[in-house]
Amino acid sequence: MSTTESRLPGSAQRVADLLAELGHDKPVVMLPDTGKTSAEAAAGLGCSVAEIAKSIVFRRLADDAAVMVVASGVNRVDESKVAAQVGPLGRADAKFVKTRIGYAIGGVCPIGHVEKTVMLIDEDLMKLPSVWAAAGHPHAVFNLTPQQLQAMTGAPVADVALREAASA
Repeated sequence: MSTTESRLPGSAQRVADLLAELGHDKPVVMLPDTGKTSAEAAAGLGCSVAEIAKSIVFRRLADDAAVMVVASGVNRVDESKVAAQVGPLGRADAKFVKTRIGYAIGGVCPIGHVEKTVMLIDEDLMKLPSVWAAAGHPHAVFNLTPQQLQAMTGAPVADVALREAASA
């Protein structure tokens, strides 16, 4: 274990350990300021907001399952597109996310969930050479390719972005 990893908060260390088990070669990085929003994370990393892979969690109404959409930081998730693929959705509050996923909002990681999670990956992420995802803590992130994200999660790639109609 490196000295950097030994100073990680518990939830971020859990992600670092999981990444090591998966053979991932990039470390968990602690941002000096919060990465709770895509813009904050991008500013701290010096990357574009599009390169932030944000994890948005919903509650599937049919069976109360957690549904996670890993979306590009510049996109708003179109709930109707997600619901068309996984079924009607409801809001997931902080307690639901912490209980079902295992991370607090602001640091929700796309891997290492406590329960099986229904997942979709935003097709716009697949156009990027690399992305940054939360690593279990509001200040913790890790870098990976979109292909690695898909391999780690097994999630299908889908059109989940809300597209604004062009103005006349």
